Amino acid sequence: MTTMLSMDERENMRQAVIDDRTDWLVNLVSEKFSHHKVSIDVKIVWHNRPYESIIYEVIDKGYDLIVKGTQQHDSLKSVIFTPTDWHIMRKAPVPVLLVKEHDWPCGGQILAAINVGVDDDNHISLNEEITKQALHFAKLLSSNVHLVNSFPGTPANIVIEIPEFDPTTYDESAKLHHEQCMQVHSEKHHINKQHCHVAIGLPEDVITQYAEQLDAELVVLGTIGRQGISAALLGNTAEHVIDKLNCDVLTIKPYGFVSPVKW
Repeated sequence: MTTMLSMDERENMRQAVIDDRTDWLVNLVSEKFSHHKVSIDVKIVWHNRPYESIIYEVIDKGYDLIVKGTQQHDSLKSVIFTPTDWHIMRKAPVPVLLVKEHDWPCGGQILAAINVGVDDDNHISLNEEITKQALHFAKLLSSNVHLVNSFPGTPANIVIEIPEFDPTTYDESAKLHHEQCMQVHSEKHHINKQHCHVAIGLPEDVITQYAEQLDAELVVLGTIGRQGISAALLGNTAEHVIDKLNCDVLTIKPYGFVSPVKW
């Protein structure tokens, strides 16, 4: 449409679109949230990459949290055309709260997915941040925090190549190790032992299972911000989980993460 327009005409059209969206958003805020005792600023940005404009705004203004609505993604399309919220999850320097249509009852359940049983400092630091954020939201919303940790079972190739290998003993030992690490972590943060869950399986399966079982209002996950071809082929646990959950998802970056999006 714009190729046949002059520069002034294109600028006028762009400004008309911005003005129209601004009026719509101002009316929405004034109608729905005028009774809330909170200041709401409205800004419309013209940008061909929504995720970049969002991250630019966060970096420029020093915001602490991104809140974004999300919807079901087609799995094939998600590999070829990465959705905006996947870009934000990978590249935003702050926590990202992805919101679905799910009520927040008082006394609800918050599920924090951690990775205990590892010696890696980055994972340990991320476990701390995930738990801290989950407890923070729980305090604000009068909710309960549950911790969940998954671990892989015996690799099939070991059972085939080493017939005398006992997979049952291995799995039991692995579970005991993770349960002991979970106990140490939960006691440090004063979380009830009854709210700690350790299970064998893929993280996306175990997290989804417990989120449904607990009817969680929020799932808190860590995301390492994987980039490039590995992101396209493997994705992140958060990305595998998000479409399976019927609740809000809060994704947390490891300490010291620097966004690859630059001015």
